[in-house]
Amino acid sequence: MSDELAELLRAAARGDFPPPDGGTRVIAQPNGRDAGVFAFTAHSVVCADEDPAWVRERLAATGADPLAAAMHPVFLAALLARTGRVMDCVDLVSVADALPGVPGLALREIEDPDHPRVARARAYRDEVRVWEAGGGLLVLGRGVAGRWEAAIEVDEEARGRGLGPALALAARHLAPESTVWAQQSPGNARSVRAFQKAGFRPVGSEALLSAAPPPPVRTSGHAG
Repeated sequence: MSDELAELLRAAARGDFPPPDGGTRVIAQPNGRDAGVFAFTAHSVVCADEDPAWVRERLAATGADPLAAAMHPVFLAALLARTGRVMDCVDLVSVADALPGVPGLALREIEDPDHPRVARARAYRDEVRVWEAGGGLLVLGRGVAGRWEAAIEVDEEARGRGLGPALALAARHLAPESTVWAQQSPGNARSVRAFQKAGFRPVGSEALLSAAPPPPVRTSGHAG
């Protein structure tokens, strides 16, 4: 088992990023679940138990600028086909330091393991916990390379009250370790703004490759 990805993420959380050399590195998966492509400023990392020579060949075959090749749809499609995995989208990745004390938001923990949001979260994360608060949900769990990750949802009728940022801020108080991570689809501007208002700082992007599609969740709210 490789801990190179975990070390890379811990360094990024401290603001210590890979060298902006335009290169792409191939590293081993930390476990059977976590595979993907991670992009930082002028440096990309392919985390997959694949032949580095094949990866470099497919990157060149995209014909894209080397700075963008690892996140190019042609390369990602080739990697998905080779690994037999699936993905949703390329996410913006952000991180924040944990905060002391209790959240300022009243939360009720959902302990039902069959709750749809709990079931979905377990497809990506371990040690999942879920809370609800007046039309919103907060999810915490161990995700990629063991990092603690937060996700939020806000119902349509609960928008406009600052609930999204409040949930994201609550995640910083509930995080069991010194940092907490979050992924947002770049097109989901509400979620991006909510996490940044709560003090989450962008560090890069990632395309996670899952072994199987997660169970669907029907929701009218936005998620992060």
